[in-house]
Amino acid sequence: MFGTLIPHPLLTLLIVVVWVLLNGISWGAAVLGLFLGVVVPKLTSAFWPDRPLVKSPLTIVEYALIVLWDIVVANFQVAYLILFRRGDDLHSQFVTVPLDLRTPEAISALAGTITMTPGTVSATLSADGRALLVHCLETYDPEKTVSDIKARYETRLQRIFER
Repeated sequence: MFGTLIPHPLLTLLIVVVWVLLNGISWGAAVLGLFLGVVVPKLTSAFWPDRPLVKSPLTIVEYALIVLWDIVVANFQVAYLILFRRGDDLHSQFVTVPLDLRTPEAISALAGTITMTPGTVSATLSADGRALLVHCLETYDPEKTVSDIKARYETRLQRIFER
């Protein structure tokens, strides 16, 4: 019964928390957030035929902290590049990241993480879903960039979604 009332409990929780944070902490915001948290997933459940299973919820916290740290550090690095380097001095290039991830949710999370981090953009996913093309604003060692992405993000996403 609980699965039919709340088909996506994590999405429901996320909607409630975001709604309350955006509208202020009050009983009215909590009740409306709970209503939206139940109704929105039910209305969109047809578009989620196979709900992604989170294998390691605590890894999500670790992943989020690493991503936030990387975003802060990358902001300073990109600011330095913009302020003190000329465009023709940058070592900008595309790198191909071979993927061990197989689930669409994990691949989307990786592509989104790369794009959220200043100085990198996920350009495209290969047709077979086995490689991600990433543009780096500054990289001297493409192999190290790939290994950093795989070590910092991909392994954790595998633990979250696939193991």
